[in-house]
Amino acid sequence: MPSAPPHSRLHFAGRAISIGVMALTLIISLLVVHQVNRSPRTDDAEVFANFIGMAPLVNGPITRLYVADNQLVKAGDPLFDIDARPYAYALAHAQSDQVALEGEIGDERRLIAGKSSAVDVAKSSVLSAEASLAHAGAAVEQAKADVANAKAAVERSNAEFEYASNNLHRIEPLLERQFVTVDQVDQARTLQISRSQAASQAKSQLALAEAGLLAAEAQYKQAQAVLEQSHQQVQQASHNVTTLKPLEGQLPGKQAAIDTAKYNLDNCRVVAPFDARVTNLTISQGAYATAGQHIFTLIDNRTWWVVANFRETQLHNIRPGMLADVYVMSRPNVRYKGIVESVGFGVTPDSDLVGRLSAPGLPDVQRTLNWVHLASRFPVRIRIQDSPPDVFRLGESAVVIVREHAPRAEKE
Repeated sequence: MPSAPPHSRLHFAGRAISIGVMALTLIISLLVVHQVNRSPRTDDAEVFANFIGMAPLVNGPITRLYVADNQLVKAGDPLFDIDARPYAYALAHAQSDQVALEGEIGDERRLIAGKSSAVDVAKSSVLSAEASLAHAGAAVEQAKADVANAKAAVERSNAEFEYASNNLHRIEPLLERQFVTVDQVDQARTLQISRSQAASQAKSQLALAEAGLLAAEAQYKQAQAVLEQSHQQVQQASHNVTTLKPLEGQLPGKQAAIDTAKYNLDNCRVVAPFDARVTNLTISQGAYATAGQHIFTLIDNRTWWVVANFRETQLHNIRPGMLADVYVMSRPNVRYKGIVESVGFGVTPDSDLVGRLSAPGLPDVQRTLNWVHLASRFPVRIRIQDSPPDVFRLGESAVVIVREHAPRAEKE
């Protein structure tokens, strides 16, 4: 059998090699696509950490600055001091005002005690006046009884005098006829005289009893007047008694002023709230610090993240809890372990697609045609595990590869 010419064999070998290369390229492409879908990768990522602007809570010149720019500080380390003398004076003044108010309350309490004693004395006077009024009333009743007795005595004396007079006038004519003796006439005359004197004395007793009644009534009216005056004195003394409520109501305000002064004094020294790194320090000792205005920035070194932007076609392969490999540009050969914490759900819409929202709320769609439509990218937040505090820098570029499987602890 004749052998194939050499150029035919070479042509066949070249075609076989080309087909093999194309097949290998296709296989490698499929493997790359599968690996990219299985483990999404992006170099559009940046290192991120929490940071706060350090601003004083009080005004004043900075008397001492303890840190330098880019210095690493621990939680509780002093950062800077503000002149505390005005706030110490304010605290002493607030405490002095509180002591003065407490002293005023003590003095007012003693005055109130004295005024309350005056009220008690006035009430005692009322009781005494009531007793005097009752005694005067009893005296009036006694005087009325004495007047009644005196009137009865006058009537009885008048009756006896009239009887004695009639008896004398009856027996005197009988003396001439000697029906009665001289002695009997003398006795009748003597009895008339004694009855007359008794009647006069009874009238005098009646007049004296009536005068006593008038005096008792006058004393009763006087006792009524004294009782009314005592009641008015009680009312006046009661009205003079003040309360401590207006002064005691000022105590919370004085205590609040002391607490505010202590708060301001304590804030004259500013300390680090957490382990952090100082950055953007552009102030020096002696500068005047204004409350609320940032002096420098603290980057929280306790936790570092990487914010990686993945295409929207890759998001279905990324879930919270999945492991990730992180590489930073400053150490491209060092791999850091991370874990996916969250996947973004919103980005700013592309104005070329949806237009700009005008004032009435209708989209302003531009009449342009984009031949190439790029996939949107959504941020994925990845927390770096066991991150060293002196390696990462905020805003540093990174490369992220998300692994397919979550860690065993997350699965459990």
